Amino acid sequence: MSATATPAHAERAGRRIEEMLDRLAATADPAAVAAAEELVRSLMEFYGAGLARILELLSAPEDGRRAKALFGDELVASLLLLHDLHPEDLNARIDRALHSIDGVGLDVLGFDEATGTLRLRASSGGGCGCAAGAPDVRRAAEDALLCFAPEVTAVEVRTEPSPGEPALLQIGARPGAGA
Repeated sequence: MSATATPAHAERAGRRIEEMLDRLAATADPAAVAAAEELVRSLMEFYGAGLARILELLSAPEDGRRAKALFGDELVASLLLLHDLHPEDLNARIDRALHSIDGVGLDVLGFDEATGTLRLRASSGGGCGCAAGAPDVRRAAEDALLCFAPEVTAVEVRTEPSPGEPALLQIGARPGAGA
């Protein structure tokens, strides 16, 4: 889709929507008609919220912050991605999503385009190297990526000690001690 839709294009789309709703109404299936009308209402709310957010972000003072605010907003980003209009490439959008997660350092190990799997490394932060928080980190990454990088359909997280963290030292009793 082009970045600049003409009024005639929008008018044609509106007519097609009306025609589809009329065809559904002619089927005499009230449940299908009601579902279609609810779908149109929901889509209008979604787009209305996105447009309102765009206008709000555009009213901010300009010094490069407008574009960053627009592309970093989850609702606006999802609308731009939906229409293949987001100007940032996949790597930039993945970085943006991962940086939006508080309290976790995540490094990209690789992305498999064929499967949509993103492999990440999380700094454990606790020095133990245990993966106790891995499911929570994976869920947070999936949630953030959903809006900014829907091409990512699966996330794998490895939890490793950060560089410079000491290895886990196992301390135990000497053999024969304490008996």
